[in-house]
Amino acid sequence: MSLHSPDLAAPVSAAGALVLVVGPSGAGKDTLMDAGRAGLAGDPRFRFARRLITRPAMAGAEDHDSCDEAAFHGAEARGELALSWRAHGLSYGIPAAELSGVDEGAVVIVNVSRAVIATAERLAERVIVLNITAPVPVLAQRLAARGRESAADIAARLRREAPLTAERAEIITIMNDRSVAEAAQELLAALRALGRHGS
Repeated sequence: MSLHSPDLAAPVSAAGALVLVVGPSGAGKDTLMDAGRAGLAGDPRFRFARRLITRPAMAGAEDHDSCDEAAFHGAEARGELALSWRAHGLSYGIPAAELSGVDEGAVVIVNVSRAVIATAERLAERVIVLNITAPVPVLAQRLAARGRESAADIAARLRREAPLTAERAEIITIMNDRSVAEAAQELLAALRALGRHGS
């Protein structure tokens, strides 16, 4: 995996909060983020950043903006992406405009790779890493159910998971080994607490 981000040495703002959602494959990150969007819909304190991905829009998949590699590289070169990284043969980016809500006092939630945490920590005064994970046996079972990888590939993937670290961001871990409703309630409680902090 490679990554590229513009040189943003100064924090964007001290007003709001930037929430970086990370988690291993099989943790149910997308499912819980969808629940978070639904639970916070209509609340102006919270904004979910829309990602730019070099993948066509697909039914049932994440709602995102699509482009080809040439357009993605162009956006990077022009400094339009606050964060960008490569994974699984695709390029992912967070447009800088999607983070403008932090400057207005909002809690902006972004779905990112842990590889860009260090860069993202420079983008706002208050940064929180929301780590959605599950016990290894649960992750292995969920990945196997997808049918995309062999058992050996799944075991190798899980062995590659490095410990989660951050230089100054607070790390909040949600163990998603319960029902979706229970884990979603924990996620919503954590986000609402951040919203109250900024109000």
